Amino acid sequence: MLCAIGADPDSVELQETPRRVAESYGEFFAGMGVDPGSLLVDAAVPVNGDTGELVLMRDISLRSVCEHHLLPFRGRAHIAYQPGERVVGLSALPRVVAALAARPQVQERLGEQIAQVLEDGLSPRGVVVVLEAKHGCVADRGVRETDVEAVTIASRGALADPAARAEVLALIGPGVERQSK
Repeated sequence: MLCAIGADPDSVELQETPRRVAESYGEFFAGMGVDPGSLLVDAAVPVNGDTGELVLMRDISLRSVCEHHLLPFRGRAHIAYQPGERVVGLSALPRVVAALAARPQVQERLGEQIAQVLEDGLSPRGVVVVLEAKHGCVADRGVRETDVEAVTIASRGALADPAARAEVLALIGPGVERQSK
């Protein structure tokens, strides 16, 4: 990469750069080979249908790398599910997001993968995953739109119904953190 841009990789300033980049990529792609479903196994708690109507966790930090340009995208994930026979410890939801995001990704597929892991791991009555992210490939190259945010939605089961999904989207709504931007 350094040679391709005309830099001298043997210069004093750049000698350690290949190692640093390799370490960074090791962090960025630490989700490779991780089974995100396993993160739900120990965290799932049987409730035998004795739950509320909806579990919603919003504003989960999201960091991934676009597989098209290997540039980062960052934002938030919002996850809602209608419990069936099991719920999951809330810390498991950000772990699932982090594991799936730590791979070369596209935002559209990432949301679908999160929804599928929850459906497979918890058998909920419904799932909605909303991802909001700013992409380096849009902000830092090409059109250079720095304030553009991509929003994707993945839904399953009862929450795929437009009215039920609209109710969840209203609950996610513009949170205090987003309103102050």
